[in-house]
Amino acid sequence: MDSCKPVAKERPAWWESRFLRAARREPVDRLPVWLMRQAGRFMPEYREIRGDGDFLNFCRDPRRCARVMEIAVRQLGVDAAIVFSDLLVILEPLGLHVRYSGGGPQITNPIREPDDVRRLRPLESIQPLEFVLEAIWETYRLLPAEIPLIGFAGAPFTLASYAIEGGSDGKSFLRTKSFMYRFEEAWFDLLELLARAVGRFLSAQIEAGVAAVQIFDTWAGCLSPSDYEQFVLPQMRKCFASLPADFPVIHFATGNPALLPLMDEAGGTVLGVDWRIRLDEAFRVVGARKAIQGNLDPAVLLAPKAMIEKAVRQLLHQWNGRPGYIFNLGHGVLPQTPVEHVKYLVDLVHEESARILDRH
Repeated sequence: MDSCKPVAKERPAWWESRFLRAARREPVDRLPVWLMRQAGRFMPEYREIRGDGDFLNFCRDPRRCARVMEIAVRQLGVDAAIVFSDLLVILEPLGLHVRYSGGGPQITNPIREPDDVRRLRPLESIQPLEFVLEAIWETYRLLPAEIPLIGFAGAPFTLASYAIEGGSDGKSFLRTKSFMYRFEEAWFDLLELLARAVGRFLSAQIEAGVAAVQIFDTWAGCLSPSDYEQFVLPQMRKCFASLPADFPVIHFATGNPALLPLMDEAGGTVLGVDWRIRLDEAFRVVGARKAIQGNLDPAVLLAPKAMIEKAVRQLLHQWNGRPGYIFNLGHGVLPQTPVEHVKYLVDLVHEESARILDRH
């Protein structure tokens, strides 16, 4: 009869990694560190592998994407990888045309009227995004077994903002807010379509084997708390509800720190915060329930090493050994950042956090 018992599935080596232990608010011997855009233009190897070709074509090449992430993990000594892709790859299967130029992404058929929402297609199949799943498998093939890989997608509001603004130039997000206020029904139809697409995309990445996922709400900080609550929160709840309840999900946004309680309410097991809120304040608001990720200003890495050390020490003093903390920047590594400064940062956080935890 014993032979009929189901065989317990063996957990992968990365299950007990510092990154996942911190995400579960379990003890670690030193802080886990990973960085948004830890593989990018600041690395000469990235520039060489990418070449001068179209950026989206590069994102559709799983082997090159995996290679640049493997190099970043090995050179920088970070504790987690994130699949190399782009927030906007999900828009093309919906019927939006994306291209990249020197000024960043552009949507060549942006949403400006309610009829533009009606022409979009729901994401019925993951097949158009299969290259992201292949990048997951290729990256795991190159990574050490103990390094977890993070999947990701853009949040519905941020994706809607790109689609309505026509790119990343809308500093005031005037078009987005105007559409939201003027065409409320079409706005909710758009966010509903995007929330379903994001949920399906992230679920496929989870099935492909990622250890965690991050939802980037890069532009949500332009909203007031009342607007976020009315126009964004309902679809964010649906987005998180579509994912496994016990799976590590990082909910990251930049901008308005007054949104943090609403982000907490929306969902996620880890809240990613930027530098506009003190780390100890973020812990005060949500740290007893969820892990916190963040939040060094990326511009600090352009400063001399003495200034980097001072900023890191201040941040770690605010952390003060609390469980459930993942060190990261408050946004991505800037292209102008010296590689040696990134390496210095990772080593410094590892060493200083180990000392703090030893005292606890």
